[in-house]
Amino acid sequence: MIKKKSQNFWKGKKVLVTGGAGFIGSRVVEKLVEREARISVLDNFQTGKIINLLKVKNLIEIIKGNCKNDRDAFDACKNKDIVMNLAARVEGIEFNKTHQATMMNENLLVGAVMLEAARKANVERFLVVSSACVYPRECSVPTKESEGFVSEPEPANGGYGWAKRMNEKLGEYYAQEFGMKVGIVRPYNCYGPRDHFKPQPTHVVPALISRVINGENPVKVWGTGNQTRAFLHVDDLAEGMILAIEKYPVADPINLGTDEEISIGGLVEKIIKLSRKNLKIKFDTTKPDGSMRRNSDNSKAQDKIGFTAKTSLDEGLLSTIEWYKKTYC
Repeated sequence: MIKKKSQNFWKGKKVLVTGGAGFIGSRVVEKLVEREARISVLDNFQTGKIINLLKVKNLIEIIKGNCKNDRDAFDACKNKDIVMNLAARVEGIEFNKTHQATMMNENLLVGAVMLEAARKANVERFLVVSSACVYPRECSVPTKESEGFVSEPEPANGGYGWAKRMNEKLGEYYAQEFGMKVGIVRPYNCYGPRDHFKPQPTHVVPALISRVINGENPVKVWGTGNQTRAFLHVDDLAEGMILAIEKYPVADPINLGTDEEISIGGLVEKIIKLSRKNLKIKFDTTKPDGSMRRNSDNSKAQDKIGFTAKTSLDEGLLSTIEWYKKTYC
């Protein structure tokens, strides 16, 4: 019996990726081009870079615009089948703590403006990209999606966390009232090539890689190093986002994470080893560890969209280190 070739859902689909010149968005765009979708990117190019789209720029439409502007958003959404809303204001923890209103306001606006523009343009499917920052500090680990609206978001990221919660709710209500097919994903600790390394890295992996490659000795680490995290490679996250809006366009959040967990101390040792450096590590125990363990329950992603992270931490870190050296050294 001859097995029929599976249909390509994405072939010919007109897809808008907001924030598509960014670290994660550009990888989503590349994967959608491989699937033969017709891609438009809406980006203000403040954090996103045209160089991130170098491989595909002749195959896509690039729109410079502001996702918080009603006209820019509507014009970009016209005649699209799917909107994947990756645009967001993302900063480091220190900025988040001292600019809660800014983080909440800007991320609320992006979500609300893009959803309304998509509705007016009769877009069929819309992906809400939420965050693990919706979860409270005292959540169980591994964390199930059902805890996303329990208590308050972790206080240091409160403004951002509340904005992402409200983006989720708004997506749910648009699905109910207007019949839009809305998917929701909650990414965990993404890293990889094109991450934000300069002028100031915002997350732990790029921060550690840049300091190790630049020869900081000893490498200073906040806390005991015993706290554990799970880091998802950008290739896996991009794949998960695409699968989510294809296979589960339901306003029901899905964690996108990995089961491979590591202590921060172990992470630093691994980065030093993969970088072929001979550096010491100094743990500053006067600084807080933060949550001692953070990881997602990924069973729902496996069940609903068939998603499992494929990139090992060693493989992903090595590719990121090599990209950093090639780009900045």
